[in-house]
Amino acid sequence: QVQLVESGGGLVQAGGSLRLFCVASGSIFSINAMGWYRQAPGKQRELVALINSGGSTKYEDSVKGRFTISSDNAGITVYLQMSSLKPEDTAVYYCNAEGVKITTDSWSRNYWGQGTQVTVSS
Repeated sequence: QVQLVESGGGLVQAGGSLRLFCVASGSIFSINAMGWYRQAPGKQRELVALINSGGSTKYEDSVKGRFTISSDNAGITVYLQMSSLKPEDTAVYYCNAEGVKITTDSWSRNYWGQGTQVTVSS
């Protein structure tokens, strides 16, 4: 069984910083990528940042220069450092593990965490 657990969310004033954590646990052989998504009330879930197994990263345009995604432990742990936060960053942030294999020859699938609330006050 594979589980993802997020932490680090909370309430912060505009201009402040916050660091999110996500840890994947269970019988994991490999992970193609780890990413952070967010969903604000009434809006679609969107990709915020992604880091693949080769270390390449990508960011949603509105967070470029403000957010940084990183990982360690062979991609099992992923971080999202958020700075210069804006009220429009308010959302539930979800960790996603993409292309997870539990054995070398198994089919891969995605796993999602429960989400952590980030609220930025003006």
